[in-house]
Amino acid sequence: MKKYIGFDMGGSNLRSGIMDTETGKILASQKTETEAEKGKDVVTGRMVDLIKKVIEDSDIPKKDIGAIGIGVPGLLDLEKGHTLFLPNLPGNWPDVPLADIISRELGLPVYLLNDVRAITYGEYKKGAGAGVKDMACFAVGTGIGGGLILDGKLHLGLGGTAGELGHIVIDFNGPRCGCGNYGCVEAYASGPAIAAMGFKAVTQGLTTNIGNMAGFDHNKIDASLIADAALSGDGIAKDIYNRAGFYLGIAIANVLVTASVQRVVIGGGVSAAGDLLLDPIKKTLKERVSIVPIDEVEVVLASLGSDAGLVGTAMWARDHEMK
Repeated sequence: MKKYIGFDMGGSNLRSGIMDTETGKILASQKTETEAEKGKDVVTGRMVDLIKKVIEDSDIPKKDIGAIGIGVPGLLDLEKGHTLFLPNLPGNWPDVPLADIISRELGLPVYLLNDVRAITYGEYKKGAGAGVKDMACFAVGTGIGGGLILDGKLHLGLGGTAGELGHIVIDFNGPRCGCGNYGCVEAYASGPAIAAMGFKAVTQGLTTNIGNMAGFDHNKIDASLIADAALSGDGIAKDIYNRAGFYLGIAIANVLVTASVQRVVIGGGVSAAGDLLLDPIKKTLKERVSIVPIDEVEVVLASLGSDAGLVGTAMWARDHEMK
């Protein structure tokens, strides 16, 4: 039985793993720094070296590897296997034939996929989305990414851009988002947006323990610290997560009335807050969704953690090879 390689290409780190796609188990994995500032030739060389290393260390013969899937943080030409725009990597990588470069060096088929669509695919195939036909995924971290599974298939849309759920507009008069639009949910409920609410509460002198927990170092105020404050009973911190959950709930409500998915999976670093985030999301959906049978919609936490991208890209490679 062939094994498949999944690969996460991040702005700071690269990670590769070999997966048994039948069991969902990652058999071996390796990680290294991206060194993105050194340019695409250095980065692609490091990618090749990392994949070679994970194969060597696994003791799995190369002939037993079926293909490689790579999750890439940006816009892609999926048919050509080219990067089009990678906002978090120096040079933005316009029209780089990444799949061909890696395939030529390693002698294996290579398939690209947007990194958050890869997380979505992984959670659908082997994680919290397993068992349903229609699913939405929100990955809430430094930004908010997303993906959609419709009728059992990853919905890609024009140029693979479908599923950018973090850029659903929830306030057309809202602040400018990193994507260039205004009022996206990412500007209201991402990790930095939650941190900004905490920073504002402290600088306004509101009664909260957030500043004390950060040692009054504003650079240490982040979504995780605010979650810890909320769990310890801090009312201001609880209100911040209630607001973030409300904003996410509005975006999810828009997805539900558009796609009527059975399950919504919440992942990313901010999802570690658990019910602090889920409870206000569910409350908002009950209040704001009247067309879709909301009692039949599940809102759950992602289950694969940092492995979701590896699982998703390995499954993506396998499914392409088996077509």
